Amino acid sequence: MAWVYMLRCSDGSYYVGSTGVIEQRLQEHADGKGAEYTKRRLPVELVWAEELDGLADAYAMERRIHGWSRAKKEALIAGDWERIRSLARRRGVEKVKGRFRAG
Repeated sequence: MAWVYMLRCSDGSYYVGSTGVIEQRLQEHADGKGAEYTKRRLPVELVWAEELDGLADAYAMERRIHGWSRAKKEALIAGDWERIRSLARRRGVEKVKGRFRAG
């Protein structure tokens, strides 16, 4: 089992990571021994986590979330799956009379 997680940093930004042992990794972040990104933005707060089957799955989910907008990350934190789906549409693309065009 492994975890993908999201932290809210003191500057309001989000950090997404993955680990095999979440309690240990969260303590490392809190102690300033985690990622360089969080070390400069302490304190951090766990705002979302999900347990997955293995580290490869957790890392793949981490990479996926890295590409998400702030709004989509906040929808994930809130568990708002409808909003996540609506935000999943490609940015800059609008539907015009049954066709898509770049906007």
